[in-house]
Amino acid sequence: MKLLLTGGCGFIGSAVVRHLLRHTDHVVINVDKMTYAASEDALEDGLRHNRHLLVKADIADAPAMRQVFETHDPDAVMHLAAESHVDRSIDGPADFVQTNVVGTFILLEAARRHYAALSADRKAAFRFHHVSTDEVFGALDHDDPPFTETTPYDPRSPYSATKAASDHLVRAWSHTYKLPTIVSNTCNNYGPWQFPEKLIPLVTLNALEGRDLPVYGDGSNMRDWLFVEDHAAALVRVVESGTPGETYAIGGRQPRTNLQVVKAICAHLDTRIPDPAGPRERLIRYVTDRPGHDFRYEIDPSRSEQALDWKAPHDFETGLARTIDWYLANRTWWEALRAAKYAGQRLGTSVDDKGKAA
Repeated sequence: MKLLLTGGCGFIGSAVVRHLLRHTDHVVINVDKMTYAASEDALEDGLRHNRHLLVKADIADAPAMRQVFETHDPDAVMHLAAESHVDRSIDGPADFVQTNVVGTFILLEAARRHYAALSADRKAAFRFHHVSTDEVFGALDHDDPPFTETTPYDPRSPYSATKAASDHLVRAWSHTYKLPTIVSNTCNNYGPWQFPEKLIPLVTLNALEGRDLPVYGDGSNMRDWLFVEDHAAALVRVVESGTPGETYAIGGRQPRTNLQVVKAICAHLDTRIPDPAGPRERLIRYVTDRPGHDFRYEIDPSRSEQALDWKAPHDFETGLARTIDWYLANRTWWEALRAAKYAGQRLGTSVDDKGKAA
């Protein structure tokens, strides 16, 4: 297939690009606005691969999106482009509405126009795969069952509200215009090339530098974790074999509290690079909780595992070790980001990381 993939220089998008080029024969047309969290470096050998083309454009630019479809004539769309950082959405929700809602609308309209002109056999094979988050389902209490594909929507932040809106648009275009769409919802992703504002790289890098490790509230907020390369493999399964009109809840079965995650990072670094000043847990600082902080997210991926013949191979400890070792081996990349984006500032104080489409 020729895949039009949005947000392919972001964290999850770049993992999908790498997976597609290394494990399939598909051609990738990578559309990315190249915001602060995008990185061409994250494409690795894909940047100059003969089956990959990077188009620097904004999904909210209607003429540009029409031109992309007309020029490249894709067989399917994988829509990952999104603003995804919850704290940023609280401070500045307008960008989230523009990209996540307006951008998805523009992309759907361009896809609908493209789909209408396809031959019957190409229409039968066409897919519009929209990648979303578990945050659209709201929050869970201690004893609530995990989210599934049928959990009612209850978004709580500007970020999750805009993602919920985009999910509804995608399903409406399926019902009203018969565009063959698929939605997938996922949990917290982590792994190599994640922008340093997110929980795991933020704590890792702050701990390496002896900085404070800020934890919201008492650290008991819980998230489900999925290694990004596992998620990328699942997303490719969705676009290749998913059923139009369906939803796939993709999770790693690895729930952890924020405090457990921070302590696990400290323990791994203490083993790899002992700090003469003592164990790094001494750097943990409890800070005032953020507004509307959801207590727990967790996905039951049973249906998707069966439908896609897929299950996340990494447990959290293995994935975390791979991730931290990657940051230790790639200091040049993240040191440049910290210097350029946060000159004279601490990198951040957020420890509640969604890490979805960048």
